Amino acid sequence: MAETTTENSEDNDSGSTALDLSQSQINSDVLQNIPVTISVEVGRTSLKIRDLMRLTQGSVVELDRLAGEPLDLLVNNTLVAQGEVVLVNDRYGVRLTSVIPTVDRVKNL
Repeated sequence: MAETTTENSEDNDSGSTALDLSQSQINSDVLQNIPVTISVEVGRTSLKIRDLMRLTQGSVVELDRLAGEPLDLLVNNTLVAQGEVVLVNDRYGVRLTSVIPTVDRVKNL
């Protein structure tokens, strides 16, 4: 009877270890279904409210980037890559020209 109890406790220990491992690993299906927001930033500027209120149709807002500089691709407001605008079947797209290394992205979180 004592042997049976020992065997059961050993089985329970290995079972709990397997359970702990499975809980610590992220299910890739769950991870792949998490929605993220992707945005492309052409440039930025800072305006006073007075200047913002004067904007009308046809107004031009000067940005902090020069023509030809790469655009920033942001995922949940984190810079992930840079690229250039392309036209794909009458829609805009972004061709990635450089991707920020994962280590650098994680540092910025």
